[in-house]
Amino acid sequence: MVNVPRIVIAAPASGHGKTTVATGLLAAFAAKGLPVAGFKVGPDYIDPGYHALACGRPGRNLDPVLVGEEQIGPLFAHGAAGAQLAVVEGVMGLYDGRTGHGEYGSTAHVAKLLDQFVFG
Repeated sequence: MVNVPRIVIAAPASGHGKTTVATGLLAAFAAKGLPVAGFKVGPDYIDPGYHALACGRPGRNLDPVLVGEEQIGPLFAHGAAGAQLAVVEGVMGLYDGRTGHGEYGSTAHVAKLLDQFVFG
């Protein structure tokens, strides 16, 4: 089991610097010697690659559209094992989710799912 504090980086829309802020935080914490894990909401391979370079650990995706809500907690726990902090970069705007399904798959949705899971 894992109990890791987490920071979620969100913005009103795409292009507002989420990747820059998340990657910068990961690099800064890693440079201070803090084991930190990076996550990206949604299907993305570029941003998790930046996260991996910044913190020296694989960047991981948290996407309930692709894997289902029930897998978000276990994926987070696996990726955060051994870390003392997790940085979760959001997707698009805070409430932008799967088209026609409200906030499902959004940053807000994933943050709520992670809040439901108690690890440890």
